[in-house]
Amino acid sequence: MKRFLASLLILTSLPAFAEVTMPAFFTDGLVLQQGKPVAIWGKAAADENVSVTFAGQTKVTQADLEGKWRVTLDALPANATPAELTVVGKNTLTLKNILVGEVWLCSGQSNMQWMVSQSANPEQEMAAAHFPQIRMFSVERATAMEPAADVKGTWKEASPANVGQFSAVAYFFGRHLHQVLKVPVGLINTSWGGTRVEAWTSRESLEERPCAAQLLSDWEGTRQSYDADAEAKKFEAAKATWKEQVKVIQAQNEKQPASPKKEIPAAPRPTDDPNKTPHYPAVLFNAMVAPLIPYTLQGAIWYQGESNQKRAFQYQELLPNMINDWRTRWNEEFSFYIVQLASFGNGQPTTKDAGAADTWAELQEAQYLTAITLPKTGLAVINDIGEEKDIHPKNKQEVGRRLALWALAKDYGKTSTVPSGPLFKNSIIEGSQVRIQFDYAGGGLKTRDGGELKHFQIVGADQKWVWAQAKIEGQEIVVSSPQVSAPVGVRYAWAAWPEGANLINAEGLPASPFRTDEFILSTMGVTSPFQEVLKAVR
Repeated sequence: MKRFLASLLILTSLPAFAEVTMPAFFTDGLVLQQGKPVAIWGKAAADENVSVTFAGQTKVTQADLEGKWRVTLDALPANATPAELTVVGKNTLTLKNILVGEVWLCSGQSNMQWMVSQSANPEQEMAAAHFPQIRMFSVERATAMEPAADVKGTWKEASPANVGQFSAVAYFFGRHLHQVLKVPVGLINTSWGGTRVEAWTSRESLEERPCAAQLLSDWEGTRQSYDADAEAKKFEAAKATWKEQVKVIQAQNEKQPASPKKEIPAAPRPTDDPNKTPHYPAVLFNAMVAPLIPYTLQGAIWYQGESNQKRAFQYQELLPNMINDWRTRWNEEFSFYIVQLASFGNGQPTTKDAGAADTWAELQEAQYLTAITLPKTGLAVINDIGEEKDIHPKNKQEVGRRLALWALAKDYGKTSTVPSGPLFKNSIIEGSQVRIQFDYAGGGLKTRDGGELKHFQIVGADQKWVWAQAKIEGQEIVVSSPQVSAPVGVRYAWAAWPEGANLINAEGLPASPFRTDEFILSTMGVTSPFQEVLKAVR
């Protein structure tokens, strides 16, 4: 009797006229993943029979008591000829212009959100965008305190009319794959500027991470104590005070005969509603990732980290945790390629003392550590294309290409493709010098400008860092300084803006910033903090 009443309650909660429906991304123009079983799902009336027909296959299922249904198509070959997919229940849905090829999820903050129209050479890129087999689904930005069932957005073809609004990194990544593989490419862009990695991670996963305990507690406290009316009054008072300040400054500047004039302070901003802000843990996962699961993918590309820079050490745990979280929920260890932050001056002096602390470099290190630790990951190093005064480097074409190199080498069997510049592998102390070994030295190590290696530092047990001399010996670098007779560590490009850093491989790809002192100290009996992180996330 209890089971009957429960079923009756579920049935009466469903719409009276329950047509077969599908999530927003199952629409005309979508791209399905080739070579893997493909998940198709939606809603219908409870117990309704539903059939899905595509590419000569018909799969039949029955909706559950909540009206949810799902089928899995057998693996499909790539197909650039538009086809139809039909879903039949009490009503019929027909999706048109469907292609089969490679599907990638593209996520992160503003540098992933950054559009083709904002990148380098936008007019030429938009005019040349005649790629009907490249499609992008841009998820409308939203937040949610609980996992949502659907997103808003539409599939669009890469055309001069559309491509200006595409994520630039995602588009240039997809374009390179399409031109090499000669198959359709589908790109799902789910990104939001200024956001943090914890917002893209599920609440359940964050609750399992000790490093996120205080983060979750602080945000929950903020949410519980938030008073919208009181905050609105505070904002209005601050705005009134600011307006009076502006009047005074403007009056003073009018009396000032010449420059310099006093600057007008920035206008106050209202406090974010913690129930709506995109910075709250899990809210972007809930609204912009969870509804996409289990859409069949080949992998994901990720460009984020700027907003976590001041908590770089914590990012060593949060980023691999998010990757593992997504893979667990998709029930697949899909490929995941990370863009390492580009160099950025941030208004700071371009030349710092050797050994200076730098959280930007620490964030780059966290990305590197994640990429060399988790399986099926890679790191697109872009230190050479950063802009000193702009956190959004415009050369998104090269960012997309370098991400595509990883996919071509690791996902698509292009074994002759070198996917990366030199990545630190090991260091060996040889008397007064340190020998550095690399992965991805490619056709050999060299300098970008043909001159001497720059931006290497070296340190002894006294922890007094000095600028070092470095020379190339085959596939290795030897670092030394007459000031350090017994070195224990080396750093390269360890700064937000490492001016002159010039180590590349013969393929022209730059070396990632690195430091050996954490690893060297571990050999001296001092545990590297990252070793415990690795144990936690594996």
